[in-house]
Amino acid sequence: MIPKRLAKILNEIHNILLPLVCFGCNAHLSRGESVLCTVCRHEVPLTDYNFDDENPVDRIFYGRIPINKAASFMFFQKNGVVKNILHHLKYKNQEQIGGFLGQWYGSLVQHESSLKDVDAVIPVPLHIKKQKKRGYNQVALFAQKIANSINAKYRDDILIRGINTKTQTKKDRQLRWENTKDVFQLTTNNNVSIKHVLLVDDVITTGATLEACAQTLSKMGPIKISVLSMAVVP
Repeated sequence: MIPKRLAKILNEIHNILLPLVCFGCNAHLSRGESVLCTVCRHEVPLTDYNFDDENPVDRIFYGRIPINKAASFMFFQKNGVVKNILHHLKYKNQEQIGGFLGQWYGSLVQHESSLKDVDAVIPVPLHIKKQKKRGYNQVALFAQKIANSINAKYRDDILIRGINTKTQTKKDRQLRWENTKDVFQLTTNNNVSIKHVLLVDDVITTGATLEACAQTLSKMGPIKISVLSMAVVP
């Protein structure tokens, strides 16, 4: 076993040769910093939306599908910290970013009354081919940390994506809905006693993906469905 003092020295050498950088601005991280430097962390545009008061994310789903409560952690902007970190999370093999964000947001919502009866936290699934190519679902670690924070079960075995859709970033609301309405399916593991689901995605733009997921989950019976995303487009 390597003595603690030697391990610390080796770690310092590693940080000098291969310094960790901030995924928000590419600056070198200082000791004690992780994923984001202190400056970028303070620049993250938090929504301050919670699960107890009405907010603009709730209104996205009005008249479309009954959603118990909706919220989002950050505002997604065309340029800036949030875009940079989510790009690294999805396309640069930096899965740990999801855990970092989930632990951060989980500490903010762990005592919210609207989440106390959540039975299961379910991530929006990737198609098996896309997940195999990427190596992970970018929402998974975020959702797991949220589940731990609110004492709910993390369930990625109930909802699957049966059709491999192309990126929807340039589609309007109608096209997004047409592209997702028959995409999601329930597995045979859905015959469990679940009364309140928290459905988790990365970015809400029109809400079409979460709407399609929620409609599929509603086939399980009379359950409450709340939704959460890492970010929302203002």
